[in-house]
Amino acid sequence: MSDARRLDGRVVLVTGATGGLGREAAMACAREGATVVILGRKLAKLHRVHDAIAAEGGDVAIYPMDLEGASPDDHLELAEKLDSEFGCLDGLLHCAAHFNALVPFPHSDPSDIARALHVNATAPAWLTMACLPVMQKSQDAAVVFVVDAPERCERPFWGGYGMANPARRALVPMLAGEFVPESPVRIHGLQPGPMKTELRGRAWMEDFDPSVRLPSAYAPACVELLSSAGRPFTGQIRVVQA
Repeated sequence: MSDARRLDGRVVLVTGATGGLGREAAMACAREGATVVILGRKLAKLHRVHDAIAAEGGDVAIYPMDLEGASPDDHLELAEKLDSEFGCLDGLLHCAAHFNALVPFPHSDPSDIARALHVNATAPAWLTMACLPVMQKSQDAAVVFVVDAPERCERPFWGGYGMANPARRALVPMLAGEFVPESPVRIHGLQPGPMKTELRGRAWMEDFDPSVRLPSAYAPACVELLSSAGRPFTGQIRVVQA
């Protein structure tokens, strides 16, 4: 680890921390000095990410939560525990996402559409709402919504995932506009390029796109937005091509 670390002393919560980008971003944040709280629904996978971070000397804590079933009170309970344990929250990185498959709309499972809309849009809104009072205690805090490119997913057959993406993107300027420039809380969006992940594999079984990169290629952009270096990008969706 370098001597000058961009997230030293910061507490960062990463959702979807067992997925492709979530795992790599959590690892990168820990390497940059953050205390990382990793959130996911599968405890065994969380422990694997925890052990990988701890093996590198990182400071990490586990918080199991299934965003699909969590109520607003569950989100408030998480925020209260973060406040009690750490006294503030300096970063919230929304990597959690739900997508099953490309399906013609008439043949879609209504419950899966509801699940995708909730996990990809409603749950991040609830969690942000719950955490904002704790983040206000920070001197410099950032909320980062990882979003998809509209031309990739707001298309036929993408169902609830494609419907939720515009809502998730809309949260960035909407929430940013509610904070004065002097506020300690910043709102950002991050649109990575195509990534080799399990989610992408459900849409493209044969993937010949030469621009596809590993999630680790986009982890540095997550760190940048969570650090003080991200302030110039407040209220923007930053498009990153690795």
